[in-house]
Amino acid sequence: MTTTVEFSAPRRSARIFRKMKMQAQGRAHNGQKFRETCQSLVVSAHCGLPALKHEVDNGELVTITNPETQEEIECRIVFLGDLCDGGQRVGVEFLTPSPRFWGLEFSDQAPSNGDSTIH
Repeated sequence: MTTTVEFSAPRRSARIFRKMKMQAQGRAHNGQKFRETCQSLVVSAHCGLPALKHEVDNGELVTITNPETQEEIECRIVFLGDLCDGGQRVGVEFLTPSPRFWGLEFSDQAPSNGDSTIH
């Protein structure tokens, strides 16, 4: 089963499908603090789509850490997606732009055709 999410507004930067381990910490749906190793599914210069094992609420803050660089960044949960093998897909948006957080180079432009579909 595939999930399709469509965005009508143009993206600030291109998205890259990339599996990358990271650490996430924050508060779960039940109010308990959590810290877990998780994996990104999609990344961009402004956000990411990790799969979290803990149930979280939309709008909550989480901190993610890139284990390769030990860089931490604070994020807001902006999307709660479907369950997948690694947990629940959770869209996070960086509170402070950090285009080099993932260790990748992103183009300054989103895809010109405006297609921003995640499958």
